Amino acid sequence: MIETPYLLFLGDAPDQLAAKVAQGIKDWRPENAVGQFRMDGCKADLGLTDMTLEEAKAAGAKTLVIGVANRGGLISQDWKKVLVAALEEGFDLASGLHNLLRDEPDLVAVAEATGRTLHDVRIPSVKYPIANGVKRTGKRCLAVGTDCSVGKMYTALAMDAEMRKRGMNSTFRATGQTGILITGDGVPLDAVIADFMAGSIEYLTPDNDPDHWDLIEGQGSLFHVSYSGVTMALVHGGQPDALILCHEPTRAHMRGLPGYTPPTLEALRDTALTLARVANPACVVVGISVNTQHMGDEEAKAYLVKVEADMGLPATDPFRYGADKLVDALEAF
Repeated sequence: MIETPYLLFLGDAPDQLAAKVAQGIKDWRPENAVGQFRMDGCKADLGLTDMTLEEAKAAGAKTLVIGVANRGGLISQDWKKVLVAALEEGFDLASGLHNLLRDEPDLVAVAEATGRTLHDVRIPSVKYPIANGVKRTGKRCLAVGTDCSVGKMYTALAMDAEMRKRGMNSTFRATGQTGILITGDGVPLDAVIADFMAGSIEYLTPDNDPDHWDLIEGQGSLFHVSYSGVTMALVHGGQPDALILCHEPTRAHMRGLPGYTPPTLEALRDTALTLARVANPACVVVGISVNTQHMGDEEAKAYLVKVEADMGLPATDPFRYGADKLVDALEAF
């Protein structure tokens, strides 16, 4: 088990979105976030207290969590001095990057010398089966996005929180490093061997009570040429009964792909639904989640009204305005 609370390491994150792991922990498990550690040049800020390692240790932090999700998931050499110092200060380290802590000889040596633990979240801990496509009992909802990092995890977490508030039977199913760090369990999907990816989601969302909803954390985008494969595994392995379309309307291009324009919500609806109905012919789109963080209040509300009129579906920013509309759609399912 990863010891809490955390000191969230933002490193030299080039923008706020690059610190999405730390942001997710701060937003959904604030009691676990003692403070933040930023290096020179860091352009992300969680609004937490900036702390030295010594200050964080004195405040009770147990684990330094690498809260940055960079392209390729690499441990920057520029971070190494901080990570080594954290081990020497008595912190454990936790990371969800593809570049594993345990594969860094210098970190392993210091951890062994200091008696500290290295936690690599992005390591599958189960021998997952190959997907069989057999229909499972219970109900499943999957968030699919026009792009990466548009709010798919936040949507599922907000919906799960609202459903539990209403006394509904639901479970948030984490499929990425941030979700796993928030909930303590899940499948690190993009680290699963490709043949077993859909099977891992079948494993994650097994037979359940007829009124139970699995809220499956979305990943990537069917329209993102780098990460569409992980999305397909969720669409087919999850066999969703309901889809939530997720969108960030201020994007000029796909995340990390300047030559690609984000698709329209209509294109996402048609593509995702067609593919979802391969595994579950009864799947339907029930609502739209819009990430309005870069819009003013009036602009955001006007945009949501327009989306509802254009798409004929309930639309909201579940983190900003609540997930009621989306949960109402599932409750009426």
